[in-house]
Amino acid sequence: MSGKVNIDAGYVAQLARLELDDETRARLQHDLEEILGYIEQLDELDVSGIEPTAHAAALSNVWREDVAGQPFARDVMLKNAPAVIDDELVKVPKVLPSEEM
Repeated sequence: MSGKVNIDAGYVAQLARLELDDETRARLQHDLEEILGYIEQLDELDVSGIEPTAHAAALSNVWREDVAGQPFARDVMLKNAPAVIDDELVKVPKVLPSEEM
């Protein structure tokens, strides 16, 4: 193949909006070159007779009938909640600072 892979770790970091010191950038540069080198090695393999797969083992879906069942009682389900409001609503931590209860 082409030999040494060219990649600019500083440019990749800039695209990812990462600020890297020189030591980290140099380590990233080395790691990216190693990874792309392995990919180049894989590109040299003859895979002409190999069927493409998404998984190493064959997978199949297991289907079951969608049958309505008996629901759990509300009080049983609410016992699993970390906190409850008025014995009816599940209280969760606020996500946004402006949210008030």
